[in-house]
Amino acid sequence: MTVTTNDKLAGGMSAKREDMSKPMSSQSDGTRPLLRLADVKKVFFTDEVETHALSGIHLEIRRGEYVSIAGPSGCGKSTLLSILGLLDTATEGQYWLDGKPVQSLGFTERARIRNREIGFIFQSFNLIGDLSVFENVELPLTYRGMPAAERKRRVGEALERVSMAHRSKHLPSQLSGGQQQRVAVARALAGDPLILLADEPTGNLDSTNGEAVMDLLRDLHQQGSTICMVTHDTRFSRYAQRTIHLFDGRVVDEKHAR
Repeated sequence: MTVTTNDKLAGGMSAKREDMSKPMSSQSDGTRPLLRLADVKKVFFTDEVETHALSGIHLEIRRGEYVSIAGPSGCGKSTLLSILGLLDTATEGQYWLDGKPVQSLGFTERARIRNREIGFIFQSFNLIGDLSVFENVELPLTYRGMPAAERKRRVGEALERVSMAHRSKHLPSQLSGGQQQRVAVARALAGDPLILLADEPTGNLDSTNGEAVMDLLRDLHQQGSTICMVTHDTRFSRYAQRTIHLFDGRVVDEKHAR
């Protein structure tokens, strides 16, 4: 049943594959997807063994959507998110971000796009322990070369949005897990990215803090943020408008929220 479902989805896209190979700039901003993958495959080679992490993924995410990528451990969720976030490259296939082909970009250009157009929220928070909350949120903006006054304004606004402005001078070790994840969300928001990519954002939190972070992401979506979240927890998939289910590196199902 799994293969049959995926084959139907892949077959439904095959008629469009010729169009997908063309530049997307001819489409108007109101109709083109913000992110678009066409027949993306990822193979890892280790000790003469091929591991097919992704097999023929077709995916579109439009501006303002909230999409969840769900499935069991090892199904390819995090690999897919890494490709979407330009942290990794596909072995085959095409990827467009905001209408521009990004699959073949070099290291420097990929890093520039990650810093300016993609906001990351990780399971492990990835805060720097000897920097304050304010400094953690500010750091990616510093890498941009943004003026100090603009950095201060953006950091302040981002911390306000996640209700952490009152903790701006604290160190991560002085915060609860839920508060640290809120700071991580603020760091992602401060750069005004095209999309927020969240990789198991509740994975290191208890149920209460997990629900609070999911409520925060829902609120951000309602304010206009585009979100793509990876989760293996079906409780949290329901927060998204659309859930894409992966199994063995293939899309096997897609569901829209009622």
